[in-house]
Amino acid sequence: MSAGAPASAQPPASAQPPASAEPSASAEPPVTAQASLRNVGKTFAASRERSALHALGPIDLDLKQGEFFAVVGPSGCGKSTLLEIIAGLTAATEGSVEFEGKPVRSDVPEGVGVVFQEDASFPWLTVEDNVAFGLRRTALSGGERERRVRDALGIVGLSDFAGSYPAQLSGGMRQRVCIARTLVTQPRLILLDEPFGALDQQTRLLMGDEVLRLWRETSATVFLITHALDEAAMLADRIGVMSARPGRLKDVVQTGWPRDRDSRVVERPEFGAITARLWHQLREESLKTLGRVDAAPSERSAAAVHVS
Repeated sequence: MSAGAPASAQPPASAQPPASAEPSASAEPPVTAQASLRNVGKTFAASRERSALHALGPIDLDLKQGEFFAVVGPSGCGKSTLLEIIAGLTAATEGSVEFEGKPVRSDVPEGVGVVFQEDASFPWLTVEDNVAFGLRRTALSGGERERRVRDALGIVGLSDFAGSYPAQLSGGMRQRVCIARTLVTQPRLILLDEPFGALDQQTRLLMGDEVLRLWRETSATVFLITHALDEAAMLADRIGVMSARPGRLKDVVQTGWPRDRDSRVVERPEFGAITARLWHQLREESLKTLGRVDAAPSERSAAAVHVS
C-alpha cells in the first residue's frame, strides 16, 4: 500500500495512529481484489450554465475481497460520483473499472448492491413487501423468495415488523428496510452512500454496530461514503482520504481494528489518533472548498496514488 501523501503532509507524531495502524505493504499477504479502478476520472461536459467541470480523478484503487473500505473528503470532492462509477450508475470519462475481473459499464453488475442516504422505502408497501421488491427481476421460486426475505429481515432485526408500514417505523428502522432490500439480492459488494446521514449521533453508532455485524455475517466487501470521520474510523479496515475537487486519493489510513469489533472501539486511544490523522489531512482540503488555504505551500498537493 502506498502511503499516498508527501512526508510534509503527515501530522505530528502526537496525531499519528500506532504503528500497527499503518503496516508496510510487504507485511500484507496477497489479497484478491473485488473491484479495481485504474486511472479513473470524471469530467462533466460544458453546458449553457457552466463550463466543463473536472470532478474526479485520476484515481487508482483496489478494493480487497471482504474488506470494509470507507471514503471521507470535503463537500463536493466527488465521493458520491466515485461510488456511482463503481456501481455502474455513472460512466467514467477516463480510465477503467472492473468488478470481479469484468468491466463495469452502464449498469449495476450482478453481485453489487447499493444503499443511498435517502429513505427509499415505499410507504404503500409493508416491510416484507419492501424487501421482496429487491427480487422483482429474479426468476427465483416463490419458496426461495420467501426464504431470502425472511433471512434478510432476520439479519437486520426486523422480523417482528414484517407486516408494518414504513410510517410506523423510526428513521433507523426504515434505513434497515433499505439495507435488507439490498441484502436480499445476496450482493458480494455493498456500496453505502451516507446511509445514516439523517440519523442522530447515538443512533449512527448503533447502526454502525449493525452494519459491522452484517458485514461479518455476509462476508461481503463494503464500500462506505461518509462525512463523519468518527464513523469511518470506527467501521473501516482502510479509509481513503480525498482531496478537494477534482477528488483524488490523498491518503489511505489502515485502522488495524480486529474483524470482530463494534462501537466500543471509539473508547480506545488509537481511535483518537486515527481521527486526528484524518482531520489533519482533511482540514486543508475543506478550506480549499471555502476558497481559503492557510497551509504551507509544500502541503498544497494531492497527487493521485495507486492503492491496493
